[in-house]
Amino acid sequence: MIHTFTCLNRHFCVDTFTGSVFELNELSKLMIEAYKNSSFIDINREEFFSYSKKELDEALIEVESLIREGILFSKEPFIKTPEFNGDIKSMCLHISHACNLSCGYCFAEGGDYGTAKKSENTSLLHMSISTAKKAIDFLVKFSGKIKNLEVDFFGGEPLLNLDVVKEAVSYARGLEKTNNKNFRFTFTTNALALDEKAIEFLNAEMEHVILSIDGRKDVHNSIRKTKAGSDSYDLVLKNSKKFALARGQKSYFVRGTFTVDNLDFTNDVLALKTEGFDRISLEPVVLDEAHSLAIKKEHLPQIFDEYERLAGEYLAHRAKGDWFTFFHFNLNLYDGPCEQRLLRACGAGCSYVAIAPNGDMYPCHQFVGLDGFKIGNVDIGSYSRTIPIRFGDKNHILEKPLCKSCWARYYCGGGCVAASIKYNNKIAVPHELSCEMQKKRIECALAIWAIENQ
Repeated sequence: MIHTFTCLNRHFCVDTFTGSVFELNELSKLMIEAYKNSSFIDINREEFFSYSKKELDEALIEVESLIREGILFSKEPFIKTPEFNGDIKSMCLHISHACNLSCGYCFAEGGDYGTAKKSENTSLLHMSISTAKKAIDFLVKFSGKIKNLEVDFFGGEPLLNLDVVKEAVSYARGLEKTNNKNFRFTFTTNALALDEKAIEFLNAEMEHVILSIDGRKDVHNSIRKTKAGSDSYDLVLKNSKKFALARGQKSYFVRGTFTVDNLDFTNDVLALKTEGFDRISLEPVVLDEAHSLAIKKEHLPQIFDEYERLAGEYLAHRAKGDWFTFFHFNLNLYDGPCEQRLLRACGAGCSYVAIAPNGDMYPCHQFVGLDGFKIGNVDIGSYSRTIPIRFGDKNHILEKPLCKSCWARYYCGGGCVAASIKYNNKIAVPHELSCEMQKKRIECALAIWAIENQ
């Protein structure tokens, strides 16, 4: 399968099955598209009239050589359907469902995932150390022979229950040697309560840290208010810069969200770069169309143009030594995940689970609190594999009809299953808007890779 595209006023093609990426001149692009449509290249077609015989011969020799060698228009390989064996590798601990912010687009209903609406017991907002330990015990027990285990501390705002995080990390470390395990911890925070002691702990124990900032001051403050309705940007920025400076070369990302109100999001990425952050992610919001901040289909052309503008700025900065990385452009073509991991966007419900403060278990953090998706409870020791088996059997690109014919399927793994279920009520039907934006980001990433590696 071949995909040709134009990005930054330059032409490219990618072979889906070999992963080969080429920058093309216009003639080569036309020839590849002609072969794609007819399985041969007829140089007597009208689109070739403006080219000389020498140009046509040279381009034809090059394209036909790549086809003969199986680099372009390669045969689809046989790929074994992934199997669910019950082993769990990753866990998201909702260490707190309390939050000190009230963000306008929050999928977690203000951080508590509806907990406050379902119960007056505020103790349910924080995970106890007993529940955290039982969750870690569960992960060790059901990880099989997997050695490297991942635990993500999430919320709400996990800094509001940091003492339990510290105890949970210490407990997990104590299990490593006797169980032949190695824990890697991730922490996601809005940075509002990020003080010196927290910074020291996170830098010592966390493999990866995600800090939430939405870019420009006015954009951030319009969305990410404190519970009291005050602006949060100045304190969040101050704390995040202090953290990044102390973090050094250890892994972290500043992660923002763009909505319909800031479709010029390149300016937000550059604003974060100007503040000294060199590892940046900016995600499109995914909301119901009725929401005032929702991105809709009619916004896609503007978003596509903006991704190209960002790609141009990205290349320009890096070319002059002003290096930074943008998460969605950080594509590793030849040292990426194994074949089986290419088939899934994530291991939700299979190799990955999320634990709510009360011990309830769900396929991932976006399913927490949703009726019909509870897998079990670590406090009482219940665990049903009905939902994990369902996700294991259906949440991969070999079971998704739209993915089977999509050139980008091995780069995205079929998209977010939570969005599929929320907006289409089916595991096998990806969220259309997310797909379209993902494909554009992949095109930009491929173009950047081809330009920087030519």
